[in-house]
Amino acid sequence: MAEDGDAGRPGGAGDSGCPPGEGCTRRRILNAFLASGAVATGGAVAYPLARFLLPPDVAEAAVASVTAGKVADFPVNSGRIFKMGSRPGILVRLPNGEFRAFSAVCTHLSCRVQYKPDAKLLWCACHNGTFDLTGRNIAGPPPRPLETFTANVRGDEVIVSKGS
Repeated sequence: MAEDGDAGRPGGAGDSGCPPGEGCTRRRILNAFLASGAVATGGAVAYPLARFLLPPDVAEAAVASVTAGKVADFPVNSGRIFKMGSRPGILVRLPNGEFRAFSAVCTHLSCRVQYKPDAKLLWCACHNGTFDLTGRNIAGPPPRPLETFTANVRGDEVIVSKGS
């Protein structure tokens, strides 16, 4: 009859949910909680890391040419950012009225470049990189020139195209 008195205690003979012959000790329950916490933490770290490292399935849209704006929107000796696919471009109207287009992404750390009308240069504010109006890097840390685009005037619009 002594066995019936153990039925309510952990590790007793009653139906406590533990495997037969093994007791539900505090250590065993604590180990189960710790293991489940470790698995949850591992999943919470691994999932965002995997999402960061694996590229998305959506392909970037390939754009060969875009309309950057109307000629009247670009005063002489000015520059303006436009969208070339999913990346920014910069269209500069030189003092002689000619248009030049470049990628607006600095070749150093991918910061955005801007046109400085007083110096007639393209400038990256991140690390003071400077490019001339042919896109060639002339000062600062950028390792290579800006990607150049072709700018053409068709009617009253400025069309920017990749390639020559």
